[in-house]
Amino acid sequence: MPNWKDLFANRERRQFPEVVVPLAHGSAPKDAYSSDNSNSGLDRSSSQEKGTAGSYSSGPLTLEALRVEVEADIGASGHNTVYDRKAKIINRAVQDIGMGRYQWGLFVLCGMGWVADNLWLQGVALTLTPIAKEFGVSENESRFATCSLFVGLIIGASFWGIASDAIGRRPAFNMTLCICGTFGLAAGGGPNWVGTCALYACLGLGVGGNLPVDAAVFLECLPPNSSNILSGLATWWSVGTLIASMLAWAFIPNFSCESIETCTRANNWGWRYLVLTLGAITFAMFLCRFFLFTLYESPKFLVSRGRQDEAVAAVQEIAHKNKTTTWLTEEIMNEVGGYPEENKKQSLSTGEIIKRSLERFSVQQIKPLFRTKRLAVSTILIWFCWTCIGMGYTLFNAFLPQYLSANSSTYITYRNYAITAVCGIPGPLLGWYTVDIKYIGRKGTMAASTLITGVLLFCFTATKDPNIQLLCSSLESFFQMIMYGVLYAYTPEVFPAPNRGTGSGIASCLNRIAGLMAPIIGIYASTDPIAPIYAAGALILAAFVAMCFLPIETQGKQSM
Repeated sequence: MPNWKDLFANRERRQFPEVVVPLAHGSAPKDAYSSDNSNSGLDRSSSQEKGTAGSYSSGPLTLEALRVEVEADIGASGHNTVYDRKAKIINRAVQDIGMGRYQWGLFVLCGMGWVADNLWLQGVALTLTPIAKEFGVSENESRFATCSLFVGLIIGASFWGIASDAIGRRPAFNMTLCICGTFGLAAGGGPNWVGTCALYACLGLGVGGNLPVDAAVFLECLPPNSSNILSGLATWWSVGTLIASMLAWAFIPNFSCESIETCTRANNWGWRYLVLTLGAITFAMFLCRFFLFTLYESPKFLVSRGRQDEAVAAVQEIAHKNKTTTWLTEEIMNEVGGYPEENKKQSLSTGEIIKRSLERFSVQQIKPLFRTKRLAVSTILIWFCWTCIGMGYTLFNAFLPQYLSANSSTYITYRNYAITAVCGIPGPLLGWYTVDIKYIGRKGTMAASTLITGVLLFCFTATKDPNIQLLCSSLESFFQMIMYGVLYAYTPEVFPAPNRGTGSGIASCLNRIAGLMAPIIGIYASTDPIAPIYAAGALILAAFVAMCFLPIETQGKQSM
């Protein structure tokens, strides 16, 4: 069981010689570019066009075959250092280990990060009305609480994404939920309007790191042939909405004041009970990560710091956890990647690692995303979709309790919100299935669900009947979860491997910035309470049009 100093320190490596098998037990690639569809940088068809495929047939893996495969990947990435060569070897070793107990455990624990992300986005939204009454601010001004959360999300995503490259995945993986849970509990005792917003921003620093860090942790251990599992991760997002809405339904109608004139802290504890409970749940998820699961430090990070023996041990530990075998040894790493005595500088300094992280947003990293007309169109359209959906989603969902309360009692409002959350859970599961159906694929699933989501937003504004609004919001929740789930999986598949972090990172950044702008637009753009919903519907439909013009379908294809 881990101890508290292990939160920052590195685990003492364990050796599992029983899982090590000869290199010949690995399967040779059919071509030099098929070893790792998430890292090779070229798909099979493009490698055939270049005349580099077909030199290997299925059968035992040899040292020479592995060396040529690594060299091909290095040529595609443009980086040729000791670290890069050894990282490619690790990629292949993880692929040969396959999907197993360790990855499924990560699926659950990384899912907790996704739960926390939407748990707090929806949780803050659910507190806006009672907070406005207690602190004497208008319903419009209360949306600045959501702005505060998004400020924390943006800073947290940027900081923890770089920190995970500098200090390792394990500390970042543990600390994000720890910070979020701690400040979440503190926010339950918010003394005033400004203090509560500040605490929301602080908990956002932790929440914001969950998606980039958890995605990196999960993807680095996920076999390429299991990439469709990424669509299933969005199911955890729906679980976060469900938890927040059910708790709000239990607390806020029963422990809230009736009007702003009679509202005091003493008779308005509903939102505080909600925030305290969400904080406790988040902290409990941190404890589960820390005490109930052994996260092995990323082998790539260990190699980058010159700790090759620990990197090999980490891969062997994953194989041991999966009750399978691996051919990876230090000897193979040295033979293919280079011997330590031949390459004195095995490690990257902290400064070099941070520089590499920042290079994701440099012109040199962005320029390859526009290398061809087809890729350039895809890049622009994907970034456009993320921006539109980020703003449209927030304009509607972050303030849905306020929209519902306009025509319903407090109890009906939070009951309907809970029902809406339940309806969103099956969405990603359906998307997980349809993305692999012929003639539908990623694009078809994504475009259809986006179109229906946009139409349902306009339908929501067409009536003031709470029952019809409930029907529209429930269907909208179902289809928007399909939309988000597939978009999260499609985006990294489209971008070429050497620039995948850049393309996906910019998409996520645009999404968060658009989410930050949404409440500001909702506050100042119009006095009409349903105007933000019209804007949300228009933005979602704009994303649908962009999806129709996406030139790349990734179903059944190797990544670029």
